[in-house]
Amino acid sequence: MAATQQRNLFGGGRQLIYPWLLLLPGLGFYLLIGVGPSLATAIYSFTDATGIRNIPISWVGFDNYDEFLFQGARSRDNLDALQRTLIFMVLVTVIQFGIGLVMALLVNQKLRGRLVFRTLFFVPFILGVAVQGLMWKLFLRPGGGPMDDLFGLLGMESQFLAGTNAFYWVIVVQIWANAGFTMVIFLAGMQTIPTDLFEAAAVDGASGWQLFKNVTWPQLTPAVNTNFLLNIIGSLQAWMLFLVLTGYKKGVQVLGYVVYAEAFGQTGTATFRQGYAAAASIVLFILVLVLGMAANAFVTRRERKYL
Repeated sequence: MAATQQRNLFGGGRQLIYPWLLLLPGLGFYLLIGVGPSLATAIYSFTDATGIRNIPISWVGFDNYDEFLFQGARSRDNLDALQRTLIFMVLVTVIQFGIGLVMALLVNQKLRGRLVFRTLFFVPFILGVAVQGLMWKLFLRPGGGPMDDLFGLLGMESQFLAGTNAFYWVIVVQIWANAGFTMVIFLAGMQTIPTDLFEAAAVDGASGWQLFKNVTWPQLTPAVNTNFLLNIIGSLQAWMLFLVLTGYKKGVQVLGYVVYAEAFGQTGTATFRQGYAAAASIVLFILVLVLGMAANAFVTRRERKYL
């Protein structure tokens, strides 16, 4: 009994149930808010649910998945959206990761005004997606926007949010909005590195690049891995900037926006297909799960190498 009491702060016997009682409120809330909707989505994906009252729901099996992935022109559009989602993930992850690291290295220097720049770099992240999108939509607006005026002075036309160019401008806004958060994580990691390591390396004659390569980069492993995972998962799930900046356009939308548009009649057909959208969201979930697990395996091996 004494050994059990040493292992468990609540003691033994009936007292072993106390931790579970303390966990019940949080666990119940998680099951209700997190697990419940996820299970409901999986079930709805096998139905023709519309989300409209008094319309009967029928079980359709895998028809939604079949239509989404394999049937007709719409399936080709969906697969194109899936491809754009992967392109969006790669470009955002690589560029945002690099810019966030550079910004962290700059504002970590003992320079005058570095606190101001830290704030300026981080401010876009706290504005919210709607504000971020509207700011850039006004900035890029043809017929009066600042970029339109600038291009007009150069005798050029500005169609930034028209056609497939809009996809790449959404990438720009996504990076601008979230690079500050990436910077903060890197900056927090840099400030945990002991200065003794830099001093010892400098005494041995290490250059600035050697200091970064052999001291900063290995010691940043937890921050690097965290940013890598967050950038991948966040970019795969991004869709609200597409809603604000471009609306639903073929050749531009990503998979997350397809889910929203199908569920709430934003595809131009004014039909609500929540069962079909649920199937699309499950496809997106599987994509995030597979890529997230692969990324996690990669960063785990990296941690073992450096730490």
